[in-house]
Amino acid sequence: MNDFIFGTLATEELRRARVQLLRGGVTHRVRRTPRDPRPGQSVLIELTAGPAHPGERAWVYWTTDGSDPAGNHGQPLAGFRTFSMPLEPSGVEWDNVLWGYIRAFRGNLPGQPAGTIVRYRLSLEEMGTGEVYADGGMYNAYCVDEDMVPAWARDAVIYQVFVDRFDPGVGRNWKKPRKLSGFFGGRIEGITKKLDYITEVGANTLWLSPIFPSPSHHGYDATDLFEIEPRLGTKADLKLLLDESHRRGLRVLLDFVPNHWSDLHPTFQDAIKNPASQYRNWYIFNHWPDKYESFFGVHSLPQVNLRDPGARQYMLDAARYWLEFGVDGYRLDYAIGPTLDFWADFRRVTRSVRQDCWTFGEIVDPPDVQLSYEGLLDGALDFMLLEAFRQTFAFGSWDGIRFAGFLDRHEAAFPDNFSRPSFLDNHDMNRFLWVAHGDKRRLKLAALCQFTLRGAPIIYYGTEAGLSQQRDIRQDMLGIPEEARLPMVWGSHVDRDLISFYRDLIEFRKRNPISQGKRSTIAAETDWLAYRQDNEGQSFTVVLNLNSSSEKVLPFDGGELQLASDQNCCISRNKHRFSLTLPPLSGAILV
Repeated sequence: MNDFIFGTLATEELRRARVQLLRGGVTHRVRRTPRDPRPGQSVLIELTAGPAHPGERAWVYWTTDGSDPAGNHGQPLAGFRTFSMPLEPSGVEWDNVLWGYIRAFRGNLPGQPAGTIVRYRLSLEEMGTGEVYADGGMYNAYCVDEDMVPAWARDAVIYQVFVDRFDPGVGRNWKKPRKLSGFFGGRIEGITKKLDYITEVGANTLWLSPIFPSPSHHGYDATDLFEIEPRLGTKADLKLLLDESHRRGLRVLLDFVPNHWSDLHPTFQDAIKNPASQYRNWYIFNHWPDKYESFFGVHSLPQVNLRDPGARQYMLDAARYWLEFGVDGYRLDYAIGPTLDFWADFRRVTRSVRQDCWTFGEIVDPPDVQLSYEGLLDGALDFMLLEAFRQTFAFGSWDGIRFAGFLDRHEAAFPDNFSRPSFLDNHDMNRFLWVAHGDKRRLKLAALCQFTLRGAPIIYYGTEAGLSQQRDIRQDMLGIPEEARLPMVWGSHVDRDLISFYRDLIEFRKRNPISQGKRSTIAAETDWLAYRQDNEGQSFTVVLNLNSSSEKVLPFDGGELQLASDQNCCISRNKHRFSLTLPPLSGAILV
């Protein structure tokens, strides 16, 4: 692979294994219609069973009062408030990959009033072996409401800040750790100091990397979700940042990690030292005290057992606390870790504090998995679009026809009420400029495309200023993401032309309601493509030359050159014919 994108399906081998598992097992995979039901709507539930799971009877168990659904062959267990219903056989399909039959079942859950959280599980009654719960016993859930993605989120332009690497604050210089994993000294007050820069670039939303107490530079291993890491500052510093951001019209998102935290977290330390610890069930011990479930097998990152009521309440209380403190929403790390019914509770709590709270998940898995969070989260980071951006613009391995086809299908796959923030790079992968071998034409071309599509665009700190890295993150079979987390460049080190281009892009986006528009492909060839964005009588056209060595001269019907990635882009007129000239690896917006 020419790129590395962190996640559970980062390799071809992992993807093939996933196909085998999903088609061959007893699976639901949140095949639910509608996924985000309105009050009173019934919900169609589907289940499939692979050849290794013979059975002709299937069940769905559900609750509406907050309790977990439980049952046995359609019979509720004593003491539980579970409804049950048999699923009807709905078809049989031969599968050539598995070389056997897949049996399908379906059933309709009754409509519920607004405010209800429906929790459910599905099972197959296997011949001779008993009941097998779908998807490994997954607890599913959906919220019955009429909530929409917050209006402000639709026009967000997000600036992602890695706090330790952005600015050390007034009167402080960068530290010089011996390793990139050390502390460079960025602080919350440094972000406040640079708010004018962020707003001058044009961003209206600020996303902070984790700011909670942590032993690491990245903070994704918290030891307390109710405090601030002293290296980064204080609650007073955060409050000032929030106030100054809001005064400038900037919303602020926190990075929140509900799946795991540091093994130095006091509850974990108590759980491994005290056999009778009240926190023991906050974790999943395979052998107490040294073997337990953890994030990707990393021993220092124990997974939190959110099935435990105490652990779940702690996490929900923390989410509530910072919203009440003044933050505007959350980017949710590794959102596929917690079960879906946790996210139903998370949505209820966050919406009760702030109706316009924006929550989107880091869900690296494909669109079918991302869409399973519809109605629970407001959306998910658009990793599929990220891959398409990098393959098309950084590596040049996708041509215009393939990229245009991807955009058409990708946009059709997602409903309007689902946020898809877009990005070109982030803190877990090589920076765009690095994989593009420093070719800023490619970065400008990618950004031009990114900012003319619907998803809220994210700028990873420094990308707009020409920040790259010194070495690849893949070294000796190891991933070293710190290579893509170098300190922000300031002063004479910034690329002012690149910053100016980003500023112009954002200004154009603000003047044109892209978030509510409809994109359509006009033409696509091997080395170029064009598309149009239309919204309520306003429209513009984007033309991209993907050829790295030849200019393109394209006829068109007339109009004005609004913005171009290369100053040599131009329009010429010969009698009644217009033509657009695009230098290699350049793009233009026409209105």
